[in-house]
This record gives sequence, C-alpha cells and structure tokens, in this order.
Amino acid sequence: MAAPMSWRRLVHSVYSPAIAGVFTRISDRLFRARDRRGGSSVLLLAPLLAEADPAPRCVTRPAGSAGDQGSADGLCSRFRWMAEHVPAFRVPGTHIHILTSPDQFYQAMKVDCIEDALQHSQDHSHSPDLKVSILLDYTRGSRGQINSRTMLLPLLQRFTSQMRVSLYHTPDLRGLLRLLVPQRFNETIGVQHIKVYLFDDSIIISGANLSDSYFTNRQDRYVLLENCREVADFFYDLVEAVGDVSLQLQPDDTVNMLDGMVHPYKGNRQEFSAVARQRIMEVVSTAHTRQRLLNPSEDSEDDGGMSEGEEDTWVFPLVQMKPLGIQVDEQVTQRLLTDAGPDSTVFLTSGYFNLTQAYMRLVLGAGANYRILTASPEVNGFFGAKGVAGAIPAAYVHIARQFYNRVCQLGQQERVHLHEYHRNQWTFHAKGLWFYLQGQDRPCLTLIGSPNFGYRSVHRDLEAQIAIVTENEELQSQLQEEQEMLYQRSTEVSSATFERPDRHVRLSRPRLPSSRNHRSQSGDSASADSLPSRSESARCYDDDPSVWSAPPRSPVGTWRGESRRQTRLRIISDPEVEGRRSLWRSARSRTSAGESASSASPQPQTLVGDSHQRTDVVESGDESLFLFF
Repeated sequence: MAAPMSWRRLVHSVYSPAIAGVFTRISDRLFRARDRRGGSSVLLLAPLLAEADPAPRCVTRPAGSAGDQGSADGLCSRFRWMAEHVPAFRVPGTHIHILTSPDQFYQAMKVDCIEDALQHSQDHSHSPDLKVSILLDYTRGSRGQINSRTMLLPLLQRFTSQMRVSLYHTPDLRGLLRLLVPQRFNETIGVQHIKVYLFDDSIIISGANLSDSYFTNRQDRYVLLENCREVADFFYDLVEAVGDVSLQLQPDDTVNMLDGMVHPYKGNRQEFSAVARQRIMEVVSTAHTRQRLLNPSEDSEDDGGMSEGEEDTWVFPLVQMKPLGIQVDEQVTQRLLTDAGPDSTVFLTSGYFNLTQAYMRLVLGAGANYRILTASPEVNGFFGAKGVAGAIPAAYVHIARQFYNRVCQLGQQERVHLHEYHRNQWTFHAKGLWFYLQGQDRPCLTLIGSPNFGYRSVHRDLEAQIAIVTENEELQSQLQEEQEMLYQRSTEVSSATFERPDRHVRLSRPRLPSSRNHRSQSGDSASADSLPSRSESARCYDDDPSVWSAPPRSPVGTWRGESRRQTRLRIISDPEVEGRRSLWRSARSRTSAGESASSASPQPQTLVGDSHQRTDVVESGDESLFLFF
C-alpha cells in the first residue's frame, strides 16, 4: 500500500506563508520520513492509492442493523434511515429507465431531451424563457488553447442573458501549490466531478462525460428519470448552488466571482469553504424540510411499506464534497456497507478500483457476499497511453493484487469475489452497486452516479449520485439485466491472474517517437497536425481526474535547441536504494545532436513489483514534474 504520508499533509502545509518559503525542504523531509517508516509502495502514482492501513482487520456489524430483511414488507423500514440524511423523493417506478449502452445514452440525450428542449424553445420563440446553465470544472475546462471554455464562448456571446457558464475551482489548489503543479496535473488536487444532465422535468444521472468515446465504445452507467419534477428541481438547485460559488465565465473569456462571494483560491480558504457549504447545504436542508412537511406519514413507524398507488420507488440524492465539509454520500455508503448482512449480496463496480480504507474494512469485515467488478488493464482508459499515464493500468493491477491478497489473508475467498471486465476495443468506466436481499433474484436498491468509491471521490472531488430503492418489479428487472450484462463480460480473478506476464507491474517509458514528429525544422513547437492523435496518446484521457482530462500535446518531455532530452519512468529495485529518499528524482538521458535515438536511449526495465521497489522521477526537458500527493 501507499506510505502513510498523505497528500493532505503537503497540501495544507502550503497554506502557511512561513512553510511555503521552504516548500522543497519540507517535501524532502516528508519523503525521508516516509522511507524511515519502511514504506513499501511499488508505485508513486499516489493519487491512485488509498491511505495506508497497517493490517487488515474485521469490522463487526452492529447487532440488529439488518432490520427486516427478506420480505417486501420490510423493504421500506430497512432503508428508511436514508431519509434522516437526505430528501426522499417518491416517484413512479415506470418513470425510471435504465440505459445500458453508449448508444442509448446518446439517443436519450439527443432525441428525448435536447430535441424536446429545442422544440419547446421554437414553439415559444417570442418568450425568452429557455435558460441554459452549464457547470464545469475550472482546471479541466480551461486546459489548452482549445477547451470547453472556447467552445462555449460563441453561445455565451450570443445568448448572454439566457446562458450561464460556471467553472468550479477547488479551494485546495492555491498559493505555491497552484504555481508549482503543472497544468496537465493540477486537477489531481480536486475537480467538479458531478455528471448530471437536466432538461425541464427530466434528468439523466450518470458517471459518463460528453466526449465522443462515451457515446460509442466506453461502457458506463446511466439512468433517465422522466417527468420527475421534484428530483429535477433538487438537482437544478444543486447545480445552481455550486455555480454560485464558482467562477463565472464572461463573453470576453475572463472569469469573475459573483458579488460578495469569497474567491476559491485568492480568498481565505476556510471562509470560502464555509460559505460554499452553507449555500449547498441550504439546497439539501430545504428539500429535506419540504419532504417532511408534505409527507408527515414518513415519520410514522406504522408505515411499513411504500406509498400507495404507482409511487413505488424512492430516490435519495447523495452529495459528497469533503473539501467543503459535506460528506453525505460517504456516510450513507458506509451505512449501506455496514448493514449488508449475510442475507445480502452486493454487486459493486468501479472503473478505477481503489477503495478507501474505510470501505475496504467494511467489505472485508461485513457478512454480505460481494461481487466486485473492475476494469482489466486492456479496458482501462489509459491503456496504451504515453508518458506517466501509461503506467496507470499497472497501478490498478497493483491495487487489485493488494486487495485480493487481503481477501486471501482473511480467508474470505468464498464471500468476496473480484472480477475483471473484458471487451475488445472498449473501455470501462461503470461505477455503482446493486443490493440484493436474501431470497430475491432482483436488486431492490442501486447506487448510480459519479463516485468511484475511491480516495479521490471521498476526499477531493465534488460528487453526486442517487440511491434508488424500488418495489417496482419492472424497474428491478431493468437493474438486474444491467448488472448481469456487465458481469457477463467479466472473468473472476484468482491468484493465477496476477502470475500472468501481462499482469506484472511494469513501468517504463515507451520509446519516444523520432524528433521530426515533435519539432519543426526551425526548432519551433510541433504543429497541430504533427501532434499525437487522441487514439495515439490514449483511448480516453477525460475519464478520471486521477491524472488529466485531455491528451498531452506530446509525450512527457520538452524539446529545446538541437539536442534531444528523453524521459524515462522506471522502477529501481536495488537494495542499496532502500535507505535513500523516495522523492521523484530525475531520470534523464541525453543525446547529442549527431547521435541517433536508438543508440543513446536507455533500455526500459521490466520488473515485477515487490516491497523493495522505488520509483524514479520524471524530469522533462528543463521542467521537472513532481507528483507529491
């Protein structure tokens, strides 16, 4: 596992002006202390790794927490506790549609939602009642010369009074840290990760972005809630609240804050977080209070079932924004995992499997049967990527191996099963869970939205998902078909899986392309036509904020003058380096102008991960890249 030194210790140290002046010295000391503690991380891709836990241990489920288990009559009472944390919206199960493919997602967005909104606008062309509100992440939306901001500017300039573009900026990216972290990696500090698409009274909740791969060959999860006004109103208010504490894009491509609002990285961090938390929690508390007033019977212990009539489904919105002090989703998820007893089966999936230590302890200590689905290396969005990103699939292999070893150490192989998703020429990005009660062949609950159950989702990013609890048999069947469709394309992991040559942890920089692909004859930067295409750089870079959202304009490295500087990311396993600091140190080889790349390039090392490995650093050209999270 990763060493105990967490990224938060370093991030928060930047806030002190006295410490900021000796940033490098403190970083060095922190990493020295890490080595003295005997850290054994194979990878220093720390944004992917959970906090360290010295030894796996079991967690006892509270007595009587299972509630009424197997019957439909006990379904409401079993999950009623969610209404203590968040609003509980009752909707007809027939209004909820589970989408199972990128094409269905595209058709729902294009046909069912956007075209209806456009038709409504045309029918009321003389009434400017159509409002468009777009919430993006600042770091992702501003990267590069062509980005989401530049794409939206023409619309904003044309419909200034009807359109709002908000760019959320995490309060954790500030001061010296904001200056030091390269633009390609600054989103690792935290992003706005919510995926909500709202059209009047209908809403799509998903983990999918709107880039091309999510409409073609990138598997995710999506749910359409049609004509569910209360749910749509809640998420509209939520997006507006986050937008109010975000930077506002102006028609001239500048940004500013609303009057009286604390700036996220120029203002006081605590003040910003307090104001943002108050504004966002107003949405939750207002909806929660309204629900209690409109449905006082929900507080009655005699109400053992769902509401009468067709409203046979409950929708619970869950929000996680820990940088702002909001952790509702974390609390509900932990309670769900805690209450999952021997009578339950939980199917849990994450395209980037990296459970927090709290979630991992609950999975390993609870009595429920778990079927965990994650991406095989070949369907990881970063498979085949160049530069540091190419090491990410290997990082997840390492994490999966550590988790599987814990399962075996605790003798939980019969209860906890790990599966890998396989699909040729596809990538995998699905996340969420399905909850089955004993004696039922269909799930009664699902979590669906943006969280990945990992460290980033819990501690860094802004996330939102919904818990759907239903007695509607048709909706339960849709959920079952969705779950089975995903797992049918998977294979179960065993110890033999990690012995395969393609599962050995390998971190090496691929041979860089010839210089003519990255330099013009005049020595200027490469033209757009000569840059690696999206498919060459990686199949998808906007899938996970663990690294970056756009493909790099070139492999890690800069080209200056007549000499070429190549970057290698490698693993050192020599015992002599065990006592040395594990700071990312430079790994640079140089060739003179007259030397060929093949004769001067060092051979990449392929090593199986073990407890003595350390990762060397990346230094590109004259610019060093430090991953110090």
